[in-house]
Amino acid sequence: MKQLWLFNQINSDLQRVEKELTKFVETGYPILQDSAVHLLAAGGKRLRPAFTLLAGKFYGYPLEKIMPVAMALELIHMSSLVHDDVVDASMTRRGRATVKAKWGNIVSVETGDYLLAKSLMLISKIDHPEVARILAEISVEMCQGEIQQIKCSFDVEQTLKQYYYRIKRKTALLISACCKLGALVSGAPKRQVWALGAYGHSLGMAFQIVDDVLDITAKASEFGKPIGGDLRQGIMTLPMILALNSSPESSQLKSLLKKMDKTDDEVGETIDLIKSTGAIDQSMQLVDLYIEKAKRHLQELPKIPTRKALEELAEFIRTRKF
Repeated sequence: MKQLWLFNQINSDLQRVEKELTKFVETGYPILQDSAVHLLAAGGKRLRPAFTLLAGKFYGYPLEKIMPVAMALELIHMSSLVHDDVVDASMTRRGRATVKAKWGNIVSVETGDYLLAKSLMLISKIDHPEVARILAEISVEMCQGEIQQIKCSFDVEQTLKQYYYRIKRKTALLISACCKLGALVSGAPKRQVWALGAYGHSLGMAFQIVDDVLDITAKASEFGKPIGGDLRQGIMTLPMILALNSSPESSQLKSLLKKMDKTDDEVGETIDLIKSTGAIDQSMQLVDLYIEKAKRHLQELPKIPTRKALEELAEFIRTRKF
C-alpha cells in the first residue's frame, strides 16, 4: 500500500485496516480468495478509510466503532473498481494486472459481488441507525452514475451539467460519506458531521476532475494505467467537453471523440487537440475552486492537527500525479 506522509497520525490504524481487510476477505474458495487478495494487494492510496479515520479524530476517535465503517467503505469502493474493470475492459490498474486480466469477467463480477456482500456484513454490525441508510443511498447513486456514463458513451453533445451529475455520483458522494460517517459514529455534533461531509463532497469532485486530467496528461508509469483510457472508452470528461466548446478545430475533435475504435495515433492526435485549447488549464482552475471550497468547510471544525492534515490532503489531491 502506498502511504502518504500526511497520514502520519493514522498510519498505524491504516495498517490495521489493511490487515483486517485481508483477514476479512478470507474464504474457503481458492479462486475467490486469490482474486480478492490480488485486488487488495494492488493497494492504492486507501484514501477512503483514511478520510474515515481522520474524520473520527474530531470527536473522541472510538477506533472500534470507526474501523468497521472504514473497512466497509473501502470494500464498497473496491467492488466498484473490479466491476468497472469488466465494463471498461481494463487489463491493468496501478501497474498490475486486473482481476479481469488474470481470471476473466465471470470471476471478476463474482469477486466484486463478494466484496460488496462482505461490506454488508460489516454494515449490519455497526450500531448506528443512519449508517446503513446512508451507505444504501450512496450505493444506489453510484450505480446511477455508472449507468449514466455507459448511456452517454461517445456522446459529444454532453453538457457540463451531465458531467457534474456523473462525477458527483461516481466519486464525490462516496468520499463525502467517508468523511461524514467517520464523524457520525464518533458522536460528533451535527454541524461538524455536515461540514466534513461537505468537505468530502468538494474534494471528491476535485479528485475526479484531476483523474480526468491525468488520463490525458500523466505518464503511464506514474498513473498506474494506460493514458487515454477515457478517450478509447468514449467517456466524455471535463477537458474534452471544454475543448469542444473552444477548439478552432472542433469538427475534427468531435469526429475523433465519436470514433469508437481509435488507433494509437488517433488517440495521440485527440490528446494534442485537447491540450491546444487550454482545456487542461481550465479544468485545473475548476479543481482549484473545489479545493478552496473544501478548505473553507474545514474552518467550521476544531483547530486541531487533524484539520491541518485534511488541508494538506486537499493540496495533495490538487497536485497528485497518480
